[in-house]
Amino acid sequence: MTESQKTEIRKHRTCGMSYKAIAQMTGISVGTVKAFCSRERIAPAKIQYDVHHCLCCGIPVEQNEGRKEKKFCSDSCRMKWWNSHLDQVNRKTFYEFKCAWCGRKFTAYGNAHRKYCSRECFGNARCGGDNFGNAEK
Repeated sequence: MTESQKTEIRKHRTCGMSYKAIAQMTGISVGTVKAFCSRERIAPAKIQYDVHHCLCCGIPVEQNEGRKEKKFCSDSCRMKWWNSHLDQVNRKTFYEFKCAWCGRKFTAYGNAHRKYCSRECFGNARCGGDNFGNAEK
């Protein structure tokens, strides 16, 4: 076993890699790697499986037992992450309406009480506007 292989084994084992993974990477048998580690008293690093990290910045996030898993360290990180990952938003609340001013059918997301299809129709209904397509009158 060369000196470079020994340093590679030390490095990987202290990072927490298994004997088998180290053996496959270095091309040395599992028994040789295991014997070298026991002779040199190289212990694997303790891996903390409970540590959760912020999806945005990577800072460890402390979890409260019995509560939903926290994914972000702060509101600013949460908003920043969701604004940059709009494709992962699960949009379920689409509503179908008929515009109270022009009568057109339209869909709206997240608002079950919408009346108008656009700001123009809202303005016309509020200020009187022209009677073009007025569904109510």
